[in-house]
Amino acid sequence: MTGAAQMLTVRVPLAVRKQRGGRKLMISPATATNRGSSAADTTLVKALARAFRWRRMMETGCFATISELAAAEKINSSYVSRLLRLTLLSPEIVEAILDGRQPEGMTLPILIEPLPVEWEAQTGHVGA
Repeated sequence: MTGAAQMLTVRVPLAVRKQRGGRKLMISPATATNRGSSAADTTLVKALARAFRWRRMMETGCFATISELAAAEKINSSYVSRLLRLTLLSPEIVEAILDGRQPEGMTLPILIEPLPVEWEAQTGHVGA
């Protein structure tokens, strides 16, 4: 399969629930059926959702460059680039984050640092 590009689609099923004061909480289906028992890190879940949404916007042609996307979102293009790295995480790591099974030390600053491209190597690198 030389020269052939492959595409991987990762769907992150999330629900948005409004809380008091107008705040919104993003929850995974497991959290919705098992409220209170999940230790999902909302910062990581929101970052994943945002990254995959941005990637989809880039892939569908809504924005041609990261700079255009960043300008539309009114945030720094460097931050957009770093957050987009989350779309390269292995499905096992993404699932662990959504299920609240991520290791205690797995934080957003660690995940937006450059990680190995190979999924097997990522697991050892982030401690998943």
